[in-house]
Amino acid sequence: MSPQNFHEEIAARLIQLASTHGASAAEATVAAGDEFEAQVRLGQVETLKEAGSQAAGIRLLFGQRVGSAYTSDLSEAGLARMVASAAGLAQISTEDPHAGLPDPSSLGAVRGDLQLFSPSIDAFDPARRIELAREAEQSALSFDPRIDNSEGGSFSSSTAWRAFSNSIGFLSSYRSSYCGLSAVPVATSEGRRERDYWSSSARAIDGLESPDFIGRTAAQRALRRLGARKASTQKVPVVFEPRVARSLLGHLFSAISGDSVYRKSSYLAGLLGQQVAGSNITIIDDATLPGLVGTAPFDDEGVPSRRTVVFENGRLASYLLNSYTARKLGLQTTGSAARGVTGNAGVGHGNFFLQPGENSPESIISSVKNGLYVTELLGSGVNIVNGDYSRGAAGLWIENGQLAWPVHEITIAGNLRRIFEQVEAIGNDLEFRGSVACPTILIGEMTVSGQ
Repeated sequence: MSPQNFHEEIAARLIQLASTHGASAAEATVAAGDEFEAQVRLGQVETLKEAGSQAAGIRLLFGQRVGSAYTSDLSEAGLARMVASAAGLAQISTEDPHAGLPDPSSLGAVRGDLQLFSPSIDAFDPARRIELAREAEQSALSFDPRIDNSEGGSFSSSTAWRAFSNSIGFLSSYRSSYCGLSAVPVATSEGRRERDYWSSSARAIDGLESPDFIGRTAAQRALRRLGARKASTQKVPVVFEPRVARSLLGHLFSAISGDSVYRKSSYLAGLLGQQVAGSNITIIDDATLPGLVGTAPFDDEGVPSRRTVVFENGRLASYLLNSYTARKLGLQTTGSAARGVTGNAGVGHGNFFLQPGENSPESIISSVKNGLYVTELLGSGVNIVNGDYSRGAAGLWIENGQLAWPVHEITIAGNLRRIFEQVEAIGNDLEFRGSVACPTILIGEMTVSGQ
């Protein structure tokens, strides 16, 4: 039996077992995979891990009562015990009037090759995986004499199967793969040390940037931080490089997630259809883009993945919803259900990104007479309820359109709504290095607190 048939058969079997307990509805997830991780430091292997796992989960409904359980024992006896446990938990749970499965008409999967899996990862020699990590670190160490230490080079990879079934006719599965390579060098000058990193990830080995490029880029980033000092407290334009700009979208996702919205714990609750950002802001969630980390044929309720415009020219066009939060809000699911192997589905995103503009990063920087170019953010001082934003930061100060000197130990502050209203320029450098992506952006004014 093929792995696909094996996992789908288990998922289907769980639905059958659920019916023997009298469940009015059920959904089952089966997940299995292998992972590898190697970390080297100063050329020596420090961490080496290779592991496999498998698990199944069941969610049962008896009317509006819900019970969930999971197991790593995929034998018939193990599955039966799990389903019985979930049934017992459902009997003592509180009724939830919004509990249920998606509408049967909403079920399905994206067809065609989404390029989620590459056999290149399983075929890649483990010794060569370690060597890639070593090469990335060595490239950084040999770049400049001031790179005199390292927090390591690392290579990671995984392959996985995921099957899902429910009692209203859905049964499907998909296979995925992932690999990543990174280096974290340390630079020293006049007794002061600075670190930075660079990384690359892909679905296939040939999608990774070269170890030499990763090492050199990480080294350059660490070196440009040497001699960093505080900036004086002032209100100035702030440019976010892509690596940190995507964190703004991460905070925004929390604000447009159906869980936050129906609880009224988001500053965007109740604003659907209203102008909440600048007219140059279009933000999209798309889980159908081939080959990307956030892509999947269906969500964790069996609803097809799709493209959802969240902000359209600054107007809040949609929240991201699973079927539960959609029912709570009187709306329709956006195919955004996410969960592990068991429990109620939460809300997740696919490939979540800000539509790029036409400006080069260089032209954005050159337009700033006096301001901050942010390359690192620290802490988590973001209040999604009211949008207040305050985080530690480091980067480079901009003088007369040039990156002039490194900055550290500062705080940048503002409000998420005002930040997205004050985006004056958007870069053309959108690049996915994960499931959230954002090009370079220029915020007209934020408070920088330093000396």
